[in-house]
Amino acid sequence: MTLDLTDRKSFFSRCRRLVIKVGSAVLTGPRGLNRVMIHRLSDQIAELRERNGDCQIVIVTSGAVASGVRKIGLSERPRTIPHKQATAAVGQGVLMESWEAAFDKYELLVAQLLLTSEDLAHRHRYLNARNTLETLLDWGILPIINENDTVVVEEIKFGDNDQLSAMIAGLIGADLVINLTDTQGLYDCDPRTHASARLIPVVNRVDAKLLACATPQPGAVGTGGMLSKVNAARKCLASGIPMIIAPGKERDILLRLFEGEELGTLFLPRKRLYHGKKLWLANLPKPAGDLILDDGAVLALQKRGKSLLPIGIREIRGTFGVGTPVRCLDQAGNVIGIGLCNYRSTEIDQIKGRHTEEIEGIIGYKHSDEVIHRNNFVLSGEDIEEERAEGGTDA
Repeated sequence: MTLDLTDRKSFFSRCRRLVIKVGSAVLTGPRGLNRVMIHRLSDQIAELRERNGDCQIVIVTSGAVASGVRKIGLSERPRTIPHKQATAAVGQGVLMESWEAAFDKYELLVAQLLLTSEDLAHRHRYLNARNTLETLLDWGILPIINENDTVVVEEIKFGDNDQLSAMIAGLIGADLVINLTDTQGLYDCDPRTHASARLIPVVNRVDAKLLACATPQPGAVGTGGMLSKVNAARKCLASGIPMIIAPGKERDILLRLFEGEELGTLFLPRKRLYHGKKLWLANLPKPAGDLILDDGAVLALQKRGKSLLPIGIREIRGTFGVGTPVRCLDQAGNVIGIGLCNYRSTEIDQIKGRHTEEIEGIIGYKHSDEVIHRNNFVLSGEDIEEERAEGGTDA
């Protein structure tokens, strides 16, 4: 879907499947959960559905921990994982009940989904989650998704709901992600410390210069910050999905966006790079290990569209099995891409730097010539060129 910048209204009107992420800074206030804000957003979402009968919406909501803080009567947000989990367990019920009550007046059903990154890191669980979401959307039910803070630990944590919303968008093939926060959008520097900061209205590419504009500092009740939102936008762009960072506390913000008002920062993809299994790989939250490659292997993967052979591997980090997703890094530590391994980490450690004809003699069998086949590999970053299927030699 292309966008004529002179006609935002036309662009938004063509978006039929939306992911709306609502941050803690929008949903919470001095008294805890801001139920008035939830009702305002539900009013707008109900109206969007009324205007566009085929419009399907998924909500990614923050606010469980913040709701629990108020409900329990804590003086500040907890710092340890067990305390956060317990607080989220109390707050999640409050949060979900509030969303359900807000949509009940429109006779709209909602469904709660609590996810961890582990749920989407395994292919079959990823597909199960997608099938559940597709069924709910087909039934006209509003899925309301949050990270499962009651069980999450650092190893299985998405990082924040910004990343979760980007992954959900790829999971369901969304037309647009609307990320509602407490700022007007992305500025060229932090507006909290620079009076001269200017809003960036449109972004076509997330590069190092743009990332430098985004602060990692979160608000008082959130976990992300603008840097997290820009990284989420980068994932959306890699999936060919537009994303907008918009001021969630503005009156009728969703309706005004769909009326074509030039609010927030709109991230626009140039093209959809990946589909199916490759889209899943590109959006994996935390691969299981790393392969450090030599310069020749990096060149073959990035420029020649080739598979990864053992001779191009210099080092293995982590312990993983066959079929596990791992990152491929150059010797400076830059991520080249992610792929599924044909061998265990212990076997790769034995065959690294060796020719393919030596594999069977070293480990006793040969599954394939490639450690990672090109069909099971995706390049990292939204700014890559179109992959070529032929030419050159394998890495």
